[in-house]
Amino acid sequence: MNPSVPTSAETLRSALGGLLDGLPPKQATAAVERLIASYRGQTPTDTPILRDRSDVAAYAAYRMPATFEAVRASLDALAAAVPDWAPASHVDVGGGTGSATWAVDATWGGPRRTTVLDWAEPALTLGRELAGASSSEVLRGADWRRAVIGAGLELPEADLVTVSYVLGELTPEARAAVVTEAARAGQTVVVVEPGTPDGYLRIRGARDLLIGAGLRVAAPCPHDGTCPVVVGEDWCHFSARVSRSSLHRKVKGGSLAYEDEKFSYVAATRVPVTAAAASRITRRPQIRKGLVLLELCGPEAGAAPGLSRATVTKRHGDLYKAARDADWGQEWPPPPVREG
Repeated sequence: MNPSVPTSAETLRSALGGLLDGLPPKQATAAVERLIASYRGQTPTDTPILRDRSDVAAYAAYRMPATFEAVRASLDALAAAVPDWAPASHVDVGGGTGSATWAVDATWGGPRRTTVLDWAEPALTLGRELAGASSSEVLRGADWRRAVIGAGLELPEADLVTVSYVLGELTPEARAAVVTEAARAGQTVVVVEPGTPDGYLRIRGARDLLIGAGLRVAAPCPHDGTCPVVVGEDWCHFSARVSRSSLHRKVKGGSLAYEDEKFSYVAATRVPVTAAAASRITRRPQIRKGLVLLELCGPEAGAAPGLSRATVTKRHGDLYKAARDADWGQEWPPPPVREG
């Protein structure tokens, strides 16, 4: 991980600080409520969600910190699977105000050629302004372009293509077209969606398309086989902790200093995966007296293909200590510490 990660997150929060200055509170609240409905899948659309400056400001204050952390967590898992790889070029599809672009910059150092594509000009304008407040040459030098995200989209070839929190805005046909084009253009593709049952289904569909295009899954799945989750009974998703600024708490009407963003994702690549996870922890570990229960997905497992439960007790020694420190979404068993 890029050692500038904390600075990137703090700089983003600082850049977001003045967004709602001068925006009437009722207008901001109405925009946020509409965006919440959209991201919960209650108002699916094939037109841009972000319509004007007030929408964009509300979105950035409401969604950017959470989207940044979800994408960063997904990229961290990718980076662990391909530790000797870093993208020299990045295309962010439907990037809006640039959350994924900030997350990529927090994960890998530059130099890197970055292109952000979105169909909402107000989002691109604000994204460019926020990037201009960064100390990162990559962010300040990003190319922000208007493009219709859907069937007919043509992407420049890039080492990394990200498609985050976009597929839910598209028709099924447009989703397939965008993922197929990302697979054609990208050496590595990362798709992130909300951690809801519908979001998981969109990720599952994207995963199938990416594998069909010849990419190998690097994360979160430790295999390229059929997803073992039974649709309608469960869904695969993860969680990222988001620190809330006072602005964030005001916009979201919350009092806690943090929230947990639930997300689903897939990272697939043509780069050789040199550190594939043996299994992935698919639920928050349950710590009991003298033992830890882990829900796992792996290439080989118990009753349901790919799914298993591990019980780690004190008699497992160091593995028990690792289990107590393990978190939802991490690989299991923990990888050996890399020297140097």
